[in-house]
Order: sequence, then structure tokens, then C-alpha cells
Amino acid sequence: MELFSMKHEVKSMSWNNRITRLLAIEYPILQGGMAWVADAELAAAVSNAGGLGIIAASNMPPDLLDEQLRKVRTLTSRPFGLNIMLMSPTVDAAVDLAQRHRVPVVTTGAGSPGKVLDRLKPLGAIVIPVIASVAQAKRVEKQGADAVVAEGMEAGGHIGELTTMVLVPQVADAVEIPVIAAGGIADGRGVAAGFALGAEGVQVGTRFVCSKESTVHMNYKDAILKARDRSNVITGSRTGHPVRCLKNKLTLEFDELDKRNASVEEYEALGTGKLRSAVVDGDVEWGSVMAGQSAALVNDILPASEIIRMLFSEAAGIFSRMSQYAENGEV
Repeated sequence: MELFSMKHEVKSMSWNNRITRLLAIEYPILQGGMAWVADAELAAAVSNAGGLGIIAASNMPPDLLDEQLRKVRTLTSRPFGLNIMLMSPTVDAAVDLAQRHRVPVVTTGAGSPGKVLDRLKPLGAIVIPVIASVAQAKRVEKQGADAVVAEGMEAGGHIGELTTMVLVPQVADAVEIPVIAAGGIADGRGVAAGFALGAEGVQVGTRFVCSKESTVHMNYKDAILKARDRSNVITGSRTGHPVRCLKNKLTLEFDELDKRNASVEEYEALGTGKLRSAVVDGDVEWGSVMAGQSAALVNDILPASEIIRMLFSEAAGIFSRMSQYAENGEV
């Protein structure tokens, strides 16, 4: 594992490590590939600010995804990524478009990345699977992944069973490729913690929802800004595909399904189209307001560039204080 070079003065902090070199970025931060949220505008803003912006393919119709991939290149000349959800019915079209557009970085989730690695690695694409267990991390490393995002259950959307605190160090110990921490990171303390756990980069989602460049409905942003420490809930655990989101009338309906041991089909029927309803239409009562537990740490709407600067300035300050503590025993 390689972290970065650091001197005591915050201003001299260098974030040069395996992740920044691999992705040709200034800061070791990826913007999460959030369905209906992570579009060309947000991805370009993050990339222009020195991170890696990511467009979410999700279940996006191929013609719309093609438009987004064309658009992002008009907004930034810097590296960007595409997140491909491997269980999506449009996964093959997304891989085709990633190949056609020569997308430089691809992150994957919800399945085995074998087909993505086979198709895109020979073209020079960097492939980074999102994983939720040590076994998954080892498997994708053997398949040829360039790095992994170890995402804890604090994250919004579809989640695993382990927290970021316990997942990241175990994955960092188990693989040789760089590890990127995700889940619950929304400020410099989270960034510093990710590195302390053994990661060489971080992925941030919920914080970027509340960026000025994010095109989500203002109601969605407001719901995150109003969130408190216990505003989150996990729905759909009985289906085997749990989802973390903010409490509302929809989550109460999911609770009712739990109480009567409803079928998987009933869960799917209730959840279909609800994320789009929240993100695009602004229905934060009956829509699915997917957000991580870090929502309680988000208190304002800032440009993506300011968010990144703030995250790493705060983290640098923490590292400087810890360095001083190691030398003289005082923080």
C-alpha cells in the first residue's frame, strides 16, 4: 500500500499516490456512480476540479447514455468514468458504448465484472469494481481489476453487510491493488479515516448530490440537507438486495411489506420507478430518496470544486495535527 507524500505544513501536502497516477487525477477522489444523479454535468464538474467524475449508466436507455458520453467530452478534457451496473438489462449496451467512446475508466457494481474486463481492458480502459466483501475483492483482483472500491453499508442505495470501518482494512490487507474507501464519507474527517484504514483514495456520493452542478430536483437536495443522524433506513432486506434511503411514506410502505412477509414481486412492484420519481420529479414523500448515512453531515450546497478543496484541506489539517502529535504527544 502506498499513501502519499506529506510534509508538516498543510500547504505542502501532495496527494500523489497510486490512485492519482493510475487515473491521472490531482486528488484521489471518485464521485459515486449514482443512478439518475451522476450525469455528464456533475461528472465534468468533479473531473475539472481534479477528481474523477463518473456517469452512471444504470438502466439508462442506450441513446440517452450515448448522448451523455458525448456531452461530457464537451464539458471536460480530463479523465472521467462510467459506472456500469452489471445486473441492469442494458448492461450489454453500456459496455458497447464504453468501448465505442473509449471511456478511460469504468467502475462496476452488482455482479461479476468479467465481461467488462474482457472487453475493455484490452482497449486500455481502467476497470475498478465496487465490492462489499474481502472475497469479492480477491476475486476481481484475480480477474484483472486495476483497483477496487470497498464500499461499506453506510453508503446510499444498494448496500452490503459490512461497515466501512471493518471492510476497508480487511480488503487492504487482502489485495495488492489499490483500495478506494466508500460509504459514510462526506468531510475531511472521513477522507482522513479512509486513508487511516488503508485506502489510497475515497469515493464520495451523497455529498456531491448537494453540489451546485448536480442536476437533481431541489426537493431531493433539501431532503438531504434536512437529514439527521437517524433519518436513514434500510429497505428491501428480505429480497436480498437491501437499499439505504431516507425515511418517508414510501419506506413506511416497505415496512408494511416486511410485516406481512410479502413476496419479492411485491417489493419490486413498489420500488419500480421510485428513484426517478425522487431525483427527477422531486417526489420525496413517495419516491426513493437514496442517500448515505453521511447525509446528516451535509449542510450546504457548494460547487464541486469547493467540496473537493474542503475535503482535502480538512484531511491535510488532520494529518498535520496527527504528525505533530506523533512527535510531541500533543494534538
